[in-house]
Amino acid sequence: MFRDKVDANGKPLLQAIELSHRYGAFQALYPLNLSLYLGEIAVLEGPNGSGKSTLLSCLSGLMRPTTGEVQVDGHDLYTEEPEARRALAFVPDVPRYYIELTAWEHLRFIALAHDAGEGFEKRAEGLMKDYGLWGARDLFPHYYSRGMNLKLGLLLALIRPFKVLLLDEPTSALDTQSAENLFQKLKDLSKEGASILLSTHMPHLKDTLADRCYFLTDGKLQEG
Repeated sequence: MFRDKVDANGKPLLQAIELSHRYGAFQALYPLNLSLYLGEIAVLEGPNGSGKSTLLSCLSGLMRPTTGEVQVDGHDLYTEEPEARRALAFVPDVPRYYIELTAWEHLRFIALAHDAGEGFEKRAEGLMKDYGLWGARDLFPHYYSRGMNLKLGLLLALIRPFKVLLLDEPTSALDTQSAENLFQKLKDLSKEGASILLSTHMPHLKDTLADRCYFLTDGKLQEG
C-alpha cells in the first residue's frame, strides 16, 4: 500500500526542524529536531506535562509551532498543507466526532474523503470486528465509552491511506486484546513502508515495537 509511494532517496518522511512552542510566557517545547524514515516506528516517552501532546499537535498541524517547520513526505505542513495532509494521519488521545454521524458513517466519510472508497465495506467490517465495534457500528460515538471512542479514532486513521501515522497515547483506554491487535497492525504497516510515531507511558514498547526512541522532559527532546 505504501512501498511504491515513498521517497526512495532516503529522506525523512516526517521531519521537524528547530520546532518550538510557547503558551504565553511558558516554554512548552524548546527548539528540537526530529526525523522519521521509511518504515520506522518511533516511541515518544515522557512524564505527564512534558510536552508530548503539544509536540504531536504541532507535528499534525493542529497547532502551529512558535518557531521551526514540519516536513511531511517532502511537503511543508504549513505552506503546502493539502499535499502534506494527504500523507499524514493523526489520532489524538481524545478524538472528536461529528454528532450527526454514526460510527459506520464516520468511517465511510473518511474513506471517501481520501479516495479510499474501493472495497470500503469489507475493509471497514474487518477493522470493526478486529476492535470489537462491529455490533455498535450504527451507534453515534457520543454513546461510546472512552475505550470505544479511542478505537474508533484508530479505525478512522486505518481506513484511509497515509505515509505517516501519529498516535497520542493510543493504548491509554484499550483492552489487552485491542492493544495487541494495534501493535501487530503497526508492525504490518511499518513493513509496508509507513512511518509511525506514538507517545506512550508503556516503557516496554521501546523494546518490543520501536526502531527509534525519543524522550521528552520539560519540553526538551532527547533521542536514546
